Amino acid sequence: MTITKDQLKAKVCNAIASHKSDIIRLAKDIWAEPELGYKEAKTAKKVEAAFSALGVNYRNQLALTGVKARLKGGKGSKHSIAVIGELDAIICAEHPDADDLTGAAHCCGHNAQIANMMAVTIGLVKSGAMEYLAGDVVPFAVPAEEYVELAYRNKLIEQGKISFIGGKPELISLGEFDDVDMAMQIHLTSVKPERDNGFIEMSTTTNGFVGKLINYKGKSSHAAAAPHMGVNALNAAMMGIMGVNAIRETFKEKDYIRFHPIITQGGDLVNVTPSDVRMESYVRASNVPAMIDANERITRALVAGAMSVGAEVEVKDLPGYLPLYNNDKLNDLLQQNAHDLIGEENVWVAEHMTGSTDTGDLSHIMPVSHPWIGAIRGGLHGKDYVVFDDDMAYIRPAQMMAMTIIDLLFDDATGAETLMASYKPLMSKEEYLSFIRSFKN
Repeated sequence: MTITKDQLKAKVCNAIASHKSDIIRLAKDIWAEPELGYKEAKTAKKVEAAFSALGVNYRNQLALTGVKARLKGGKGSKHSIAVIGELDAIICAEHPDADDLTGAAHCCGHNAQIANMMAVTIGLVKSGAMEYLAGDVVPFAVPAEEYVELAYRNKLIEQGKISFIGGKPELISLGEFDDVDMAMQIHLTSVKPERDNGFIEMSTTTNGFVGKLINYKGKSSHAAAAPHMGVNALNAAMMGIMGVNAIRETFKEKDYIRFHPIITQGGDLVNVTPSDVRMESYVRASNVPAMIDANERITRALVAGAMSVGAEVEVKDLPGYLPLYNNDKLNDLLQQNAHDLIGEENVWVAEHMTGSTDTGDLSHIMPVSHPWIGAIRGGLHGKDYVVFDDDMAYIRPAQMMAMTIIDLLFDDATGAETLMASYKPLMSKEEYLSFIRSFKN
């Protein structure tokens, strides 16, 4: 049977649309049981069940909970394209649907990512599209994108269960992206109240960051009767934070430096001078040199806080995430397909984003695209987060990615061949691993 590229796109889009109820059901099932990174056992089982229902073989327990499938191209396997969904939730205990015990909630939209990943799989399998493609598609559910619970994950590292805080760096180090040439995924974002419909925003760049664990050590004493006998570690932490605030004006606006610490342990009893105070933070920047420079200067300020009151401090740097650089050619293909789906007036290119994602790490070693899908009201990671447009959250992004896969792998994978011929990675895998391991101390 002869089929054109546009006809194949239409078949895949129709297959996705006809399974809308199944796709939304999966998204809501995952929403109902949010799990934090490297603990996503229930979510992984849902992904495995969905693959099994389609007759798709998979590998599981990758980086503890990851699930990876591969759809083989009927015309050969010249290139492979990963469609990524993230398994984990964020901590947002104030959200009405948060888990009562853990505070986890999917107000990060990762349940929609998994639904879109599976929708692409459904579209390609049910339409028979893989028969016409000269490349493989790799649906990949990955763990631990949210960089949270640093002390817990650092313990996993010490136990030898993982090597990195984030899921994609861990999977890269395990070689699970060695058989992938390029990757795409989506992320939900907020729509302003005055706008009636959703949108698709092509991502350009984001910040990267270094993770920090900070432990101030003082000396306990009676906080009222003998404060002079103690060394107040909480005051040391406060002075350290003030020291960082004192140098903020020296950070260049173009580098988008961010430092936003939390105190995870501030003392034991109110009438005992705090002797053990612990903090977590990121040092974010839009580029690696600025990230390294800011991190060094912030460490000096934190150490000075301890010196000011005679406390001790241990500052432990952890490999964070690298800045995200989206591939222009991959972005262009996705953007054109988005135009066809929802109209050019509802698609545009984003400015730099000061948040971070471990897809940034992936973008240093292969072409990636990570569009933002306007489909929620309220704030991302906020207690008022709610999906208001099911089509935009769960269906249109999958159709856009599936159409782009066809652009790349149809006609003997000419599109993928052209993209890869002009692509030069920012780092080799070996250079990348060497760089992020340099932050471990």
